Amino acid sequence: MAGVEPALPWIDQLVQSPLKGGNISHCEKCLYREWFIIYYRLMNESEQKQRIVAIVGRPNVGKSAIFNRLVGKRVAIVHEQSGVTRDRLMHEAEWRNQKYTLVDTGGIANIDHSGISDSIDAGTRSQADVALQDAAVVIFVVDISAGIVPLDQEVANILRKSGNKVFVAANKADDKGRDPLAAEFDQFGFKVFPVSALHDRGFEQLMLSVMRFLPETENPTIAEPLKVAIVGRPNVGKSSFINRMLEKDRVIVSSVPGTTRDSIDVPFTIGKGEYARHYLLIDTAGMRRQGKIDNLVEKFALIRSEKSVERCNVAVLILDAVQGPTEHDKKIAAYINEKKRGCVILVNKWDLAKGVTKDEYDEAVRKVVPFMRHCPIVFVSSLSGESIKKSLSIIDIVAGNVQTKLPTGVLNRVIIDAAERVHPPAVGGKRLKIFYTTQTGIDPIRVTIFVNEISVFVKPYKDYLVRTLRERFPLDGAPIDLLIRSRRKEDEK
Repeated sequence: MAGVEPALPWIDQLVQSPLKGGNISHCEKCLYREWFIIYYRLMNESEQKQRIVAIVGRPNVGKSAIFNRLVGKRVAIVHEQSGVTRDRLMHEAEWRNQKYTLVDTGGIANIDHSGISDSIDAGTRSQADVALQDAAVVIFVVDISAGIVPLDQEVANILRKSGNKVFVAANKADDKGRDPLAAEFDQFGFKVFPVSALHDRGFEQLMLSVMRFLPETENPTIAEPLKVAIVGRPNVGKSSFINRMLEKDRVIVSSVPGTTRDSIDVPFTIGKGEYARHYLLIDTAGMRRQGKIDNLVEKFALIRSEKSVERCNVAVLILDAVQGPTEHDKKIAAYINEKKRGCVILVNKWDLAKGVTKDEYDEAVRKVVPFMRHCPIVFVSSLSGESIKKSLSIIDIVAGNVQTKLPTGVLNRVIIDAAERVHPPAVGGKRLKIFYTTQTGIDPIRVTIFVNEISVFVKPYKDYLVRTLRERFPLDGAPIDLLIRSRRKEDEK
């Protein structure tokens, strides 16, 4: 191969992990490695660095605490329970109206690294590899109270050679009296910022510097706004919800079912600044059951509503809190799922619901539409305005999730780790081997896995990998389309 072979220990892991216990020659391993490197180079030649910030450092310096501090408020909008970011490797974050992706490499330390033998801790080496591979900026976390330790030196050496822009976050500077201790880390050659994840201090200057070195990208939603379709049965409050969102009477509201006969596109913006997302809200006619449609007007209204679902990026499925989830709600949800659209489930008229808690209602919805368990549920009242702002934030989060670009290195490590924890199945004497994983599309999130034999990739294992992706990446409300490809063209389906 022409050129200098890249130092990519993660590729060695990819080669070794699926081949353990198999009869394969050294030459074949070398060929696999060559294939991975070529594929990696082709992808990276065609892609520029994204607005990704990776957090790197040795264990127990507070990497996850900093990650949670920077994205915690946004995550909490969707998940009220504490600790939800603990297992997430990445999340969309925002600083002073600027959106970026934050990667917590701390979770990567637990992924298989048995093929690495070095003076540096194998897990920390994996973290550094991820940072260099995908990130535009690296936050190198150290413990200000412990001072410099040998492992910090090792990480600094790797980062220094990489050419990446690196900032040191000297964590656990819980008061001003500890700030002078940060000067010790100047010897690394990176700009140092004393911070405290516990007390939320010092991040203003750090993040101002980080933002300056993230690549400028155009906001695609300015030229092509994201489409949010408000869908549901007749008279569940779709038009009322839009009017409350916009704080204007933009669409007709009536207690008479079927008032809205056509789809109406209403421009809307969530957020501030150049990275605010621009939307078209689509108010659709109530989706009646086929047996209840008795004229052409209603038939065409249903067709237009279905077309609105097909062309939207996110469907907001509105349920009636008083009536509860119905069989027809399930059919509408199934249509959204079939078309692979992002989805938020919105329970309207919550102020009128009596004798039921949110947890109980949530569980009832999950039973009716178990295939939509990945979708956030929000309880609102269009009449009183309860949780309307929260619903806007959740719609914005899901809209971001359906466009998520998963860093290649992190994605491969997650799949390798999943295969190590639950070994791929063997069917008819053939055992599945996973060679490589890459994202090949957004909206829906399309992940392609290259394997040795498609026929042994059974559905339960596919479902297991999808669940793993949801556990490790911020994909709430976003559909995942998992594609399986063989190295041999004749095997592909």
